[in-house]
Amino acid sequence: MTDEATGARDDAGSGRSTVLLRGGLAVVVLAAVGATGGWLLAGGDDSSDPPPTAAENLPATSAPAADRPTPGKSAPAAAPRTTAPSRPAGLTVPAVVGEDFEDARDELREKRLGWRLVFGRGTGTTVERTSPQVGTEIQPGRTVTLYVSGPAPAATVPDVVGDDCDDAADDLVEEGFYPQYPSGRTGTVSRQDPAGDSAGRWNDQVSIWCGDAPEDGASPSPTP
Repeated sequence: MTDEATGARDDAGSGRSTVLLRGGLAVVVLAAVGATGGWLLAGGDDSSDPPPTAAENLPATSAPAADRPTPGKSAPAAAPRTTAPSRPAGLTVPAVVGEDFEDARDELREKRLGWRLVFGRGTGTTVERTSPQVGTEIQPGRTVTLYVSGPAPAATVPDVVGDDCDDAADDLVEEGFYPQYPSGRTGTVSRQDPAGDSAGRWNDQVSIWCGDAPEDGASPSPTP
């Protein structure tokens, strides 16, 4: 009885050990299979590098999108530079106040400026003031008015009959007179009024007829 019972227990114990061993092997196999399946689902090789990010795809020297030119379009042209209009350098009304009006007139002429004489009621022939004022920047050809202290002095009318009309006008202006042109400004002077060598004063007007001489007995009428 004792030996049989003992043998039965040994057989039973041996059978349980075998069952436990087989169960353990099955668990190990299942764990290995599960790990392999998980590796396959995860993408395989762990050694592959991750994909580059968007920032890594840009070249190191790339400019921002706002600064890069659009393909097929040219860059906008630069705005043209404007240049300020040129002005005469240093051309101003000369300092003629206190000078004799004839000297002041000659100085204006040398600077290619026109002149106009306004005589006063005092005494003397000096320039009291100018318009524009002395030192004012002006354009070439501008007329400067000279205000003279005293009245217009006496002058003798030059004889310009037979002269070219332009030359005659220059002579009259030089002597202080203002020419008038009743018949135009071309041709030869055929007549003048007042006559040559007549007494006059600065700023007096002298009429000269240029072109064909008037018929005998006819008096040319001034142009309105």
